[in-house]
Amino acid sequence: MQLRLLPALIAAGIIGEAGTSPVLGAATQTILYHFTGGADGGSPHAGLIADSTGALYGTTDGGGAAGAGTVFKLTPPAAGQTAWTESVLYSFFGGADGGGSFASLMMDKTGALYGTTITGGDTGAGVVFKLTPPGAGQTAWTESVVYSFAGGSDGYDPWGAVIEDSSGALYGTTTLGGDFAVGNVFKLTPPVDGQGVWAETTLYSFTGGDDGGVPFAGLIQDQNGALYGTTAGRGKGSDGVVFRLTPPAGGKGKWKETVLHAFRGGADGSSPAAALIADSAGVLYGTTDGGATSHGTVFKLTPPTDGSNHWAETVLTRFQGGGFNGNGPWASVSQDAAGALYGTLLAAGSSTFGSVFKLTPPAAGATKWTRSVLSTFKAGQGGQFPYSNLVVGTNGTLYGTTFGSVNQKTGRADPGTVFQITQ
Repeated sequence: MQLRLLPALIAAGIIGEAGTSPVLGAATQTILYHFTGGADGGSPHAGLIADSTGALYGTTDGGGAAGAGTVFKLTPPAAGQTAWTESVLYSFFGGADGGGSFASLMMDKTGALYGTTITGGDTGAGVVFKLTPPGAGQTAWTESVVYSFAGGSDGYDPWGAVIEDSSGALYGTTTLGGDFAVGNVFKLTPPVDGQGVWAETTLYSFTGGDDGGVPFAGLIQDQNGALYGTTAGRGKGSDGVVFRLTPPAGGKGKWKETVLHAFRGGADGSSPAAALIADSAGVLYGTTDGGATSHGTVFKLTPPTDGSNHWAETVLTRFQGGGFNGNGPWASVSQDAAGALYGTLLAAGSSTFGSVFKLTPPAAGATKWTRSVLSTFKAGQGGQFPYSNLVVGTNGTLYGTTFGSVNQKTGRADPGTVFQITQ
């Protein structure tokens, strides 16, 4: 079973469990851009995506022309230069166009960008938006609202990113609203002629019972059209779940939700707020923000081979708080071609401003993963509080964002950065 991944995530097979004593790795952190909180945007929560030229794209939930956030592009330096160039592709006004984007973007084959905002729209319940690149001879990107949430049974507050299937339909989640007020999974079908209205369909409304509730993250999809995701709460024990939504046979009828794992809040983790990634065998990988002494985990879920529905959860590493152990993996993990996993922590190291970690798969004949700290964020030294996942570039170079920062040249507190880590 092969799964479609979120942008910029690479998947491969992994096994085992990490040791509890991380190693301090050798890596260099560089701030590519400091946000000012003005017209250029500020306070990015989401991770980045990259295009074929190496340019990075992301969102901010603050700053911009009206203080309602931006969509930005960061262009690599030209030959002989060192500075990356930030350009604002769109500034939200917080009205019908949306405002406050907390999710990563998705780019289609034409170069158009899609994303979500948790406020704005016709009722203030958030939107799914599209940014169309400029045509020949033009420079401005064009924003259009694909769907404006009504805040009722269709849901509201879409925190997660959207994904696209081969037909151009979009899938995502709302954190709240729906039939039971604890979130939805939705589908947006494009108009046949490309000019009309997108059709919204609620595929599943969480009840807040054993099926989970309050999904903050986006989805991934397999080749059969099934969707996989997480809910941060509810489920057995109220600690969140990993779920699968299976489409109806023949395309008619209701989608079926199956809980693949219900977190118990202990050693297995709790409150999975991030999206999943997957390998070619259908194994899922994710993070929890709590559990395992309440400081979070990285886990994998292995699909059954005996025809049953029992997915086996393995905790690859547990964060125990304090020192280099760290806590608070809010974002999903990313993976390189060698199978190593990378992620961010909101608090770790000798300060409480966050870190970037690496999980190296076990050597042949071994079972434990090795956790190393690639970089820590400290007071007065650049970025602080990385809520985002990481883009894995060539030669293992990592790219991400921080919500806060201290300008290394001026010492001024700035609302966020885009950073690079070279291994």
